[in-house]
Amino acid sequence: MTITVLIVEDDPEYLKRFSQAVLSDERLQLLGAVATGAEAIAALCNLAVPDVMLVDLQLPDMEGVQIIRHAAARHPGTDVLVVTMFGDDRHVLASLEAGATGYLLKDSRIDRIGESICEIRAGGSPISPTIARKVLARLRSNPGAAPAPAKSATTAAMEPSPLSLRETDILRLVSKGLSCAEVGEQLSISTHTVVTHVRNIYRKLAVHSRGEAIFEASQLGLL
Repeated sequence: MTITVLIVEDDPEYLKRFSQAVLSDERLQLLGAVATGAEAIAALCNLAVPDVMLVDLQLPDMEGVQIIRHAAARHPGTDVLVVTMFGDDRHVLASLEAGATGYLLKDSRIDRIGESICEIRAGGSPISPTIARKVLARLRSNPGAAPAPAKSATTAAMEPSPLSLRETDILRLVSKGLSCAEVGEQLSISTHTVVTHVRNIYRKLAVHSRGEAIFEASQLGLL
């Protein structure tokens, strides 16, 4: 299936490079390329809803985080991949909390854009290595907030699971590091069906990434 893409980037050179990266990949279809937040919101209203949005965080009329929140609230089926120069904690955490599914720095190779878009639609969360290390370091040094204890099997058994049996099976396989394609092979279902189940899992657990889903399910005693 062709993955549709909307690019939100105000730098003309990056806008051109990202557009070329999408246009040169036969798996992708470019729905539009805009340079402001207002144009992005208008595009979401007037164009077909994209599968993936590439969003820069520094736009001339608003912060990219506002676009992420808008997309997450009104178009939950759209994945947002941040591509930015900002690698500081404030921008990273604000973007992920707003609903971004991936976070790349602009020093990433341009040929990674297409792969990252496909990865994000397959249920992954592409993140630049330096950002991943920053997030992990932040979690390890989180001061004064002890994690909530996981529920015991007895407690969990007394409460209805928000996930169906199929979704639980899929999450268990995902937690072992299997890709959506590999999960599909094991369960004899299509990759597209697995991706749909993964999205339902994210929605039911109120999370935005595979790692968050696994953590939340563990806390609820579902794994």
